[in-house]
Amino acid sequence: MSNTLQKPAILLLADGTVHYGKAFGKIGTTAGEICFNTGMTGYQEVFTDPSYYGQIVIMNTVHVGNYGTRDTDVESDGVKIKGMIGRNLEEQYSRKLANESLDQYLIKNNIVCIEGVDTRALVAHVRTQGAMNCIISSEILDVDQLKKELAKVPSMDGLELASIVSTDKPYTLGDPNSPVRVAVLDFGTKQHILHCMVERGAYVKVFPAKTPVSELKEFAPNGYFISNGPGDPAAMDYAIVTVKEVLKEKKPTFGICLGHQLIALANDISTFKMHHGHRGLNHPVKNLITGKCEVTTQNHGFGVDPESVKKAKHVEITHVNLNDNSIEGIRLKEQPAFSVQYHPESTPGPHDSRYLFDDFIKMIKDYMN
Repeated sequence: MSNTLQKPAILLLADGTVHYGKAFGKIGTTAGEICFNTGMTGYQEVFTDPSYYGQIVIMNTVHVGNYGTRDTDVESDGVKIKGMIGRNLEEQYSRKLANESLDQYLIKNNIVCIEGVDTRALVAHVRTQGAMNCIISSEILDVDQLKKELAKVPSMDGLELASIVSTDKPYTLGDPNSPVRVAVLDFGTKQHILHCMVERGAYVKVFPAKTPVSELKEFAPNGYFISNGPGDPAAMDYAIVTVKEVLKEKKPTFGICLGHQLIALANDISTFKMHHGHRGLNHPVKNLITGKCEVTTQNHGFGVDPESVKKAKHVEITHVNLNDNSIEGIRLKEQPAFSVQYHPESTPGPHDSRYLFDDFIKMIKDYMN
């Protein structure tokens, strides 16, 4: 056990709840919105998912870090979470392919964590009380001082974060000679989403979040992808305008997670802040078109308003969550555009929903013909 693990740490929630534990990762102070992930594996992919930017994640499984970390098990160029809460965070790891321990990885990425917390009790508390801000510190051990620091943290509701995690400049993936050309609006896209399109023969060009449609069109795409990402979609006026312009092109368009919400907003369908969001690897979703159920990976704290969707006569609901009947997928009736709230690339998670990438590529090929 390292000296880092010997140091005390405090977790304070906005409702006044306090948990005491031990420091892990970087010694310091961090704050953000608390959320939880119920997956038992794939922690490194979770930590590097840009959609988690601005959040402190409770890892609900008892042991995290027992297979170490590896350079290839990532969804972006670095860790995007603000902090992490665990029951047992492991320094020792058993995987021979691993590059380093979880502790080393988190220290290198400047992530403050706390372990020794009853995460299942904490998750139950968040499920009951709802999402809220929290603060972790292994340097400030005075609760009253932490309350003052926590009061400075902005609410996720109304926060625009996508432009922070988006790429700074365009880049391409895949075969430049491929006839299937997809322009990707990057609001925090996961790398495996791009790989799922490239594996199916697409040549993709990824553009910064605030790229105008005129620049997207210069790539001569025959399909558009609207990516996942963090923050409140309703606060992204620039993106809603861009997606409206993209949809006017009448070309095949696919959105995932935040992209799903932006497509909804571009069609005058409202979004809302969820009580505590959906995050994990085992959410059941029903495809209303096929009647089949999919076990899905999810990570979102905002959703599409069900009543607002039902009033939009040009939009069809395609997928619903079987746990709470929330909207998980829509498609436009009069043009080739669709979106889902969950993550069909599923890293980590089951591959039940990867057919959606097949559907998108087929839609583009049909459009081209």
